[in-house]
Amino acid sequence: MNKYLLEIGTEELAYKFIPSAMEQLKNEFSKTLEENEIKFSDIKVYATPRRLAVIIENIAEKQEDIEKTIKGPIANIAYDENGNLTKAAIGFANKNGINPEKLYKQDNYVWAKIEQKGKDTKELLKSAVPNIILKLKGTHFMRWADLDIKFQRPIRWIVSLFNEEKVEVEIANIKSSNITRGHRFSKTEIEIKNPDEYLAVLESANVIADVQKRKETIVKLAKEKAKEIGADIAIDEDLLDEVTFITEWPIPVICSFEEKYLQIPEKVVVTVMAVHQRYFPLYKEGKLLNKFITISNYVGDTFENIKAGNERVVKARLEDAIFFVQEDTQKPLLAYLEALKGVTFQKGFGSVYDKTQRICQLSKSIAKELNIPTQTIERTALLCKADLVTKLVFEFTELQGYIGADYALRSGETKEVSKGIMEHYFPLNADSEVAESIEGQVVGIADKIDTVVTVFADGKKISGSQDPLGVRRATLGILKTILNKDLKINLTQLLKQTIELLPVQIEDKNKLFETVKSFMEQRLIILLSDKYKHDILEACISEKDVLSDLKDLTVRLDIVSDIVNKETYSQFHESINRIIRLIKTENDFTAVKEGLFVIQAEKDLYNAAKNINENTLDYNQLEEKLVKIIPFITEFFDKVLVMDKDENIKQNRLNLLYSIKQKFAKLADFSKIVF
Repeated sequence: MNKYLLEIGTEELAYKFIPSAMEQLKNEFSKTLEENEIKFSDIKVYATPRRLAVIIENIAEKQEDIEKTIKGPIANIAYDENGNLTKAAIGFANKNGINPEKLYKQDNYVWAKIEQKGKDTKELLKSAVPNIILKLKGTHFMRWADLDIKFQRPIRWIVSLFNEEKVEVEIANIKSSNITRGHRFSKTEIEIKNPDEYLAVLESANVIADVQKRKETIVKLAKEKAKEIGADIAIDEDLLDEVTFITEWPIPVICSFEEKYLQIPEKVVVTVMAVHQRYFPLYKEGKLLNKFITISNYVGDTFENIKAGNERVVKARLEDAIFFVQEDTQKPLLAYLEALKGVTFQKGFGSVYDKTQRICQLSKSIAKELNIPTQTIERTALLCKADLVTKLVFEFTELQGYIGADYALRSGETKEVSKGIMEHYFPLNADSEVAESIEGQVVGIADKIDTVVTVFADGKKISGSQDPLGVRRATLGILKTILNKDLKINLTQLLKQTIELLPVQIEDKNKLFETVKSFMEQRLIILLSDKYKHDILEACISEKDVLSDLKDLTVRLDIVSDIVNKETYSQFHESINRIIRLIKTENDFTAVKEGLFVIQAEKDLYNAAKNINENTLDYNQLEEKLVKIIPFITEFFDKVLVMDKDENIKQNRLNLLYSIKQKFAKLADFSKIVF
């Protein structure tokens, strides 16, 4: 079984680059081998801060030999009148590297049979590997020495082995060998005899090259270390990934800080440890301890310096935090409101104070629509941005909302207001939870819709790389909150009110409304696409003002999905779409006149349809009745010629079909469903 090993040794790589590089390496090697028709079974990628490695399993020694036939000139051009080969035929032979005597005639053309020997895989790798490595993409690439090439960090060594045989590769003036390097504090140079021993040899030199194994090792050792002091460790996945990519030989070390720093809001302490210092917080019975675990990239058994250094750093950070808290809480949260007048929200659209006043008005309107008390909601809206001008949020901007919630309680505000201030930013990303409190839900929707409308009113474009003020995330937050919490909110009216509250003159308010409405509908389709088919989403959204009642949309989506999934749908689909194809416009349709019926089938269809009042039936009842009239529609088209010579009879039949089309349209535009 042939294996190829490539290791690119570097100075410490940026941790965010490593997972991307791993994926790129796998894709590029796979693409290169497939394009060159070299067979293999698997490509495994390994990485540490100082190396990127690839092992290709079951790789063929060479390309397979191939035999192919090539069509040449037509016979009367390839041969002269004496049957001899012409210059055209000889040129064709020379071009393809074959003896002209081996040309043969078939189907009035000249043909050549070519045997192509497969190239040696090792020779191909020599040229392919440098191209693959130097094609890797990422941020903050650099040049070093006097080289013209760029890479994430300077390349220091290369290992390239096909089984036990060295494959010569040169990148950045570094020639490959079978010598790798262990951990900085371990063996400096190690010989790799073949790819099979790569992982084990590195581990003997204190390097765990397998990313997943390294991650599992961190979790296992950290939990064991926490257990030694009877604590539980909180493992954040993002932090775990980061620590995994900055270590080669992870060793947990327990550190501590003074208990007085636990007076600081817990979210601040945890952020200092996890986000700013890459520490794992420790808990006991759900309470944060004044201890933490740092993952050292270290080989040895003395940790005093590591412990002391980390404790010194965290103390300095927490000392700043406790000072800011003491300074900030000398006055109530409400007292910070006035300072928001000096903070610009968006150029030309007033201050954050102005935005807060709009949030208050929108929140009050939403609360009234939901028929709920407005007192705590209005108070939450008033204070939701006050923490932006505190010293602590200035230092820890990612904690806006959390700090406001803590300061609200310290200022004597209710728990409902405090929680609403924190949650009005929720969801923080596509995967995080929505607000649980009604205060957080209402104020969050008001805040986000004001942001979305402001960005569009300012003429900013939302593209793949540009998303000013997080408009996509804000829109998603609005929709998720309404859907997940089953809120009866008319987004269409709220959108119009938001436009009216803008502090600038809008020349074409209707155009702005349609632009934002269309954007929100597209985000709605994306949000629901995991659960519903795209064509069904388009069908249910196109027929109505869906933003006015999102609950109505989801009910129809469920029902239409159920209809489409039934075995009988083919007849249902054909029946309604025959009607839709005939009724291309909604102009000039009037009431159906029974006196103009000529054929029994049109009378039967009319009688079956007139008992279906789509405006009074719920959707389940409407579905049942629509299914029952399908046979009558089928019979109608079998026996009735809609385009009768008599104009009145023709129009009456079109009127009948139009009335039926409207009943189906109550559920969806079935013409948009692919079947």
